[in-house]
Amino acid sequence: MIPYLDKAALAKLAPYGQLADHLFQSHLSPKAHIRRVVYSPPDGEQVFMGLPAWQPGDSLGVKLVTVFPENPRTRGIPSVQAVYVLFDGESGTPAAIMDGTELTYRKTSADSALGSRLLSRPDSRTLLMVGAGGLAPHLIAAHREVRPSLDRVLIWNRTRSKAAELAAALGAEVADDLHTAIGVADIISTATMSSEPLIPGDLLRQGTHLDLVGAFLPHCREIDDEVIRRAAIFVDSRDAAVEECGDLVIPLESGLITEEDIRADLFQLCRGDHPGRQSPDQITLFENGGGGHLDLMTATFIRRQADHF
Repeated sequence: MIPYLDKAALAKLAPYGQLADHLFQSHLSPKAHIRRVVYSPPDGEQVFMGLPAWQPGDSLGVKLVTVFPENPRTRGIPSVQAVYVLFDGESGTPAAIMDGTELTYRKTSADSALGSRLLSRPDSRTLLMVGAGGLAPHLIAAHREVRPSLDRVLIWNRTRSKAAELAAALGAEVADDLHTAIGVADIISTATMSSEPLIPGDLLRQGTHLDLVGAFLPHCREIDDEVIRRAAIFVDSRDAAVEECGDLVIPLESGLITEEDIRADLFQLCRGDHPGRQSPDQITLFENGGGGHLDLMTATFIRRQADHF
């Protein structure tokens, strides 16, 4: 019988720090073959996605995702839900089925944490979390895991009550004024679906690290052009970042930057092909675009962890 690993099992099997270590090691191997399939009814907001990935001889899998934006308002359930199916790479045998939503949270947060480990200042003290949705507590925990120096967490959200609720649960502070919080943050993590920039580049202090997670559609944007002008730009995957993430798609289309302005991706950073941060004063930008290869890396790690329990 194929095992089903639920949310609780994934939380136990995929600690953020260990998963970030696994992602680092996985980026030393060739990139998996990936595809992206998206279905949506005509003139509808609902989306169904299939994200297959194949690491020949090792593993292959697919994440099946639904996006129903009306769910929180009409049904009181998340707008994004998913399941992951993992197969053995040698025999093609189904190996495990996993809660895809929790896998996504874990994968995304560990991805950002790895980016921070490679790019943020080791002495970073203050984290600003922009957004208080389902991903926010995972991002906060993952950043804290890889940067133990963080001793202050600020949370800003358009709906203050949500920020207050999350801050109370995590021992953080509510940031009532976003612009003030930007000016004191060492690391800024964003996880919103904003279509208008929230982070003005002229407010960033030197040495800030930006972890951009939310603008994963071409029309969304969390930063303005001045951020792009001031920051050294890095991505987890060039495929997703330049084709899907509005924070880079929009300035690429306007001619503000070219793809050559992206200094390195995670494969290059993990292999040491690029040194990453080059001075304490440098502003670094990490675009977390995700991708099926990261889902596969995460699912493979979880399956191996499960074998030891």
